[in-house]
Amino acid sequence: MNFHVLTLFPDMIETGIKTSITGRAIENGLISLNTVNIRDFSEDKHKRVDDYPYGGGAGMVIQAEPVYKAYGYLVNHIKLSKNGDTFKKPRVIYVTPQGRIFNQGMAQELSLEEDLIFLCGHYEGIDERVLEMIVTDNISIGDYILTGGELPAMVMIDAIARLIPGVLNNEDSSEFESFKDNLLEYPQYTRPEVFMGRKVPEVLLSGHHARIEAYRRMESVKRTYERRPDLLENANLSEEEREYLTRLIFQKNYDVYS
Repeated sequence: MNFHVLTLFPDMIETGIKTSITGRAIENGLISLNTVNIRDFSEDKHKRVDDYPYGGGAGMVIQAEPVYKAYGYLVNHIKLSKNGDTFKKPRVIYVTPQGRIFNQGMAQELSLEEDLIFLCGHYEGIDERVLEMIVTDNISIGDYILTGGELPAMVMIDAIARLIPGVLNNEDSSEFESFKDNLLEYPQYTRPEVFMGRKVPEVLLSGHHARIEAYRRMESVKRTYERRPDLLENANLSEEEREYLTRLIFQKNYDVYS
């Protein structure tokens, strides 16, 4: 899996991704990271890439030309790296609060791509014309505003990379955690068995794997209902789990009106 980032701050991306799990994945050749500095394609002697917006308004807008040139350079670089193999233009993700909200399903979909390009905006955004020419996906990590697209790009790269086989030491880790079957992950515990009077649930000490799995599933249902009930609409639940959810809802309504 090859990640490519068009950015004004390549050092920020490099520092963030080349550490911890993603850093080890790069060292082991499981993923690669290629950053391209948009400023390198500016014709301005001071390497400026922004200008005032037509029509007035606060802030500055990144110009179309340096972005388009940086994109062209990157696509040509990717094409040459294929050594004659069939070339398909990579998807280009523009990181913007106006995009679809990123989720685990999107991470899984994007993890199947061979190359992904992330375009990071700054200031008041990027000239719309170049966005129309090169962007395939507008994606947001939430309904709030950040100073640039670098942090959201790193969030998405991390979420996608950990789904690549071999990136995680435990191959089950990416499957059995938050958002499996659209449910939040169950509570986790470790030593000691008792901490400030609070005990680890007895079932987790039993060694009975079937009971532990059933307990964890029910805890996932409960936690999702309490913290992210919006996820339950598309959750993959068994009949027993649906009955348990119904009891949780009844109990909550009873507590409210009693």
